[in-house]
Amino acid sequence: MISAKQRERVLSYVRIGIEEGARLAAGGKAPADPNLARGFFVEPTVFADVKPHMRIAREEVFGPFTVVLRFATEEEALTIANDSPYGLAGAVRTSSVTRAHRVAAKLRCGIVWVNDHHRLDPASPWGGVNESGIGREFGVESWDAHFDVKSVMVRVDDKPFDWYQDTATQRRLN
Repeated sequence: MISAKQRERVLSYVRIGIEEGARLAAGGKAPADPNLARGFFVEPTVFADVKPHMRIAREEVFGPFTVVLRFATEEEALTIANDSPYGLAGAVRTSSVTRAHRVAAKLRCGIVWVNDHHRLDPASPWGGVNESGIGREFGVESWDAHFDVKSVMVRVDDKPFDWYQDTATQRRLN
């Protein structure tokens, strides 16, 4: 972690997860290795038996921390995934290209990886939606926040203009 404060924040989510009734499946503490004592390390942490309403499933922890939620149907998985104030990224693991496209289209987030994770292409826009979004980085979309687009239509003919009559003989720049 970047600091002792951030390490404590991540470890506080371990306590929250246990208090909420989730099962700590792995990690959840600072490593015992004395060679790591000077750093702010946290073991990779995995929680199982997590329910969608739990804080550890709904809040961003920003550490080596993941939760596992069960679902029975594709629709239930999408409901769980989209019931969040955040929407930076999502991932779909499947052997079906049809399912991959169907689920990716329904996920409300800025990027979806299929059978991959965190691969970025500088030509592709990067950014989230909802509380995870304030615009886009990368791609031509990254320029949008820097400009106000304006269209200017110029009529150079002094003759009266009627949208509903034939204008093939009038000069226009638009």
